Amino acid sequence: MSRVTPEQAAAAAKQAVLMLGGAFSDDPKTMRRARQIGLTGWAFYVAGRGGALGDVRADTVAAALGFIAPEAVQDGWDAARKVAPPEQIAADNLDECCRWGREHLESFYALPKLVELAERVVVSAETAGMPLFAAWRAMPLPDDSPGARAAVLAHLLREHRGAAHLLAIRASGLSPLEAIIAGPEGEAGATAFGWQPPFPPFEPLVRRRSWAEALTDRIAGEAFRALAPTERIELVNLLDAAVTTVQEAAPV
Repeated sequence: MSRVTPEQAAAAAKQAVLMLGGAFSDDPKTMRRARQIGLTGWAFYVAGRGGALGDVRADTVAAALGFIAPEAVQDGWDAARKVAPPEQIAADNLDECCRWGREHLESFYALPKLVELAERVVVSAETAGMPLFAAWRAMPLPDDSPGARAAVLAHLLREHRGAAHLLAIRASGLSPLEAIIAGPEGEAGATAFGWQPPFPPFEPLVRRRSWAEALTDRIAGEAFRALAPTERIELVNLLDAAVTTVQEAAPV
C-alpha cells in the first residue's frame, strides 16, 4: 500500500508506539529507581508523568492524565511531593526512559532512520489541547545517544496518542471511565487505573468508543503529515521491527 494516509499511519503504528513508549515504565530497573528515591511504583508513575507539568495541583494532573481516577492521582501525587519536587521526579523518569533506550534500542539495525522519521513527526505535532505531551516535549533531553533518543521519541509518540484519545473520547460523549469500560481491558482496566465499582454497563458504550478510536487515529495522524506516504510506511515498519528486536532480546 503506497498511499498510506496520515490517519492510516497513526492506526498502523498504534501497537508499536504503545509498547515502545511505555516499556521503560514497567522495567524492573525503573521500579528499583523508584525505591531508591523513596517512592512506590505508583507514586513514581503518577509524578514521573505528571511532573513534567511542574508543581501543580493534583486535580490539574488528573485532568491531564485523563484516564486515571482522580483519587488515585491524588494519592500518588501527594506521596511523591513529600519526597521530591515533581519536576525532579519527572527528570528521574526521563533518565530511566533514556537508560532503557540505551540498553534495548542502541543495537537496532535502522536506529538513525527510526530517530529521523519519529523526530519529524514529534516536532511537527500540534500541542493544542495536549498539555502533557507539550510539557514532555519541552523537557531537556539528558542523553543524546541514539538509543536514548529513540526511546524518548517513542514515549512522546505515546503521550501524543494518549492525548489524542482523551480528546476523542470526550468529543464522543464518553467519560474516561466509560471509555475504559468499553475497551478491551474492561473492568480490570478500570480497577488498575484506580476506579471503583459500580461500573457502567459496557454494551451501550461500545459504538461510541469505536467512533472515538477512529477519531483518535485522525487526530494523532495529523502529525504524520510531516512525512511522505512512503516514509509513513517506513516508520511503521521500523517501529514494528524495533518491537520485535526488543521482544526477541527479552529473557524467557
